[in-house]
Amino acid sequence: MAKLTDGDRERLRAAFDRQLDVGLHHGAQLAVYVDGDLAVEFAGGTTGPDGGETTAETRHLLFSCTKPYAGVGLHQLIERGEADYDDPVVDHWPEFADESEEKAEITIRQVLSHTAGIPYGEFDEAADQWGDWDAVVAAMEEIEPVFDPGETPAYHTFNYGWLVGELIRRLSGQHVDEYVAENVFEPLGMDDTGIGLGPEEEDDVATLTGFEVFDRCRDPEEGLGIPASESAEAFNAEAVRRAVIPAANGVGTARDMARFYACVANGGELDGTRLLEESTVEEATRTHAETESDGTLSRPARYGLGFWTGGLANDMFGSLSRERMFGHAGLGSVFGWGDPELGVGFAYVTNGIREESWEHAARVAGLSDAVRLAFAE
Repeated sequence: MAKLTDGDRERLRAAFDRQLDVGLHHGAQLAVYVDGDLAVEFAGGTTGPDGGETTAETRHLLFSCTKPYAGVGLHQLIERGEADYDDPVVDHWPEFADESEEKAEITIRQVLSHTAGIPYGEFDEAADQWGDWDAVVAAMEEIEPVFDPGETPAYHTFNYGWLVGELIRRLSGQHVDEYVAENVFEPLGMDDTGIGLGPEEEDDVATLTGFEVFDRCRDPEEGLGIPASESAEAFNAEAVRRAVIPAANGVGTARDMARFYACVANGGELDGTRLLEESTVEEATRTHAETESDGTLSRPARYGLGFWTGGLANDMFGSLSRERMFGHAGLGSVFGWGDPELGVGFAYVTNGIREESWEHAARVAGLSDAVRLAFAE
């Protein structure tokens, strides 16, 4: 049975603090579950350039780490017989495409595995409409494939969430944020997590700060600590935080995310709460699509159904990862993963965005390796 010693925790804390000390971000959280128990929970830094102390309860933007939460909601509905992975989307959403169109061939499995062929479109830039679900649905009904459905793995940055969200609404009768809150977050005790801020919730989410490559937020002489990226500016806007963007604007904590991955790594059950059947977890977390150069990200990628899978060189799962590991990244070094062999759920959350993704990968992979190395000793 895997376990962490006090010495392991001290080394992890030192690695966590080092990234704050050198100014990679203003604030961060790290949480690790081992065999169903919260074994590590660190928080440090500040909630923004002029913010207060980052605590374990500080909520952060989770960006694309929201995708697995929505995906699990769709998996649940498939388990209940409301749909099948290989159903065409039009079976449940007739307006999605005309039967004579190539787009009508897109299946639910392809949506979940980023092989639907509609990875991007004009709506990606329409931030002023992201809070209008009718506009979301219309945009997805109008979008045309970039690639032949099922042929090219290409990361669907926003469209994954719009498609999964509307499928959940069609199958359950509930809006995606309500369904996932009731069927994923609440049963698992993820009390600080949601897809977007609710209408009555205070906007207490940590402030995002964007940096250029090699910039450090602790060096005032460089004039840093000011949002320097379009993503930071857009997602600091309250209207975007209050929208429902199932691929990009989850809010939550590292503790909740690590708990989620601990549950999935344990075959879909934690503390007597079953989120998914074990057979569904096996299907969702195995590799369904793999490419040496993703059609959107331009790098190697492996996709399960709503999750990424590990084992690639220099990925965010760490240099010691295996393909049976699964998880997902979000912009700004937000990352969560589960390891069914070790019984570990891992989550790292920060409020700093860098303009080059390799910096995100390097700092997350370092902490992932530190956790895995603790179990290798």
